[in-house]
Amino acid sequence: MSERSESTAEPFRGAAERAWEQWRTERLRALCAPQGNLALVETSWLPDGERPDLEAASRALPGGVTLTTVRRTDPVTGAPEYAVRRWDAASPALRAFEGVETYPYDPAWVLEAEYTPVEGARKVPFEHIRDYGGPRELVVPGDIALTVGGTAYTLSAFDDDGTLLLVFGDPTNGAETYGAGRFLFVPHDGESRRVVLDFNRAFVPPCGFSDQYNCPMPPRQNRFHVPIEAGEKRPVFRDGSPAH
Repeated sequence: MSERSESTAEPFRGAAERAWEQWRTERLRALCAPQGNLALVETSWLPDGERPDLEAASRALPGGVTLTTVRRTDPVTGAPEYAVRRWDAASPALRAFEGVETYPYDPAWVLEAEYTPVEGARKVPFEHIRDYGGPRELVVPGDIALTVGGTAYTLSAFDDDGTLLLVFGDPTNGAETYGAGRFLFVPHDGESRRVVLDFNRAFVPPCGFSDQYNCPMPPRQNRFHVPIEAGEKRPVFRDGSPAH
């Protein structure tokens, strides 16, 4: 690399690394928010056909405790299911939380990929960590093709409220990173066939901070054969695990 190209690349890397550091700061702030991942202490699913009454359920709540609702679809019947979530701004997990172990920023893990949209609503089965092997079908609007470590992959990123969310696994899981896999948002403008996967922003899923989440597991096609040594590793707690 010439001296000129090095001087051009260094400011770019510096800007990218500063943006990553800002992402890390915002990420930690979100985790510790009153309704961040660490604050979820209970998810109570209601009987079939019943809908939550937040006004009634919120009466006489202690300070710092709030309630929200969540909806999902029964994987067998297709019927809607509802739950009430309880958030505690002084949860045991928040009090024990010390941070998230993270790999150093590495520009080599910013990878370009090709995105191919799929017409119609194609659904792909994803197993969820609290469904004990029962898959739930999620809409995958397109395929992401890229090569990592000399191996070509076609990845399935599902639609998460208009954003592509990649659930992936790799050999670091359980040894250095969260055992159930990690998540990565993939920005896409809806038109371009080019997307960028910045694995420096791979993150521990919500179930790594509270066992009250039901996170999707990486499907077979999203499991890399080489270690993805970038992004978050796992959360650190004084007592070793979330105290929910």
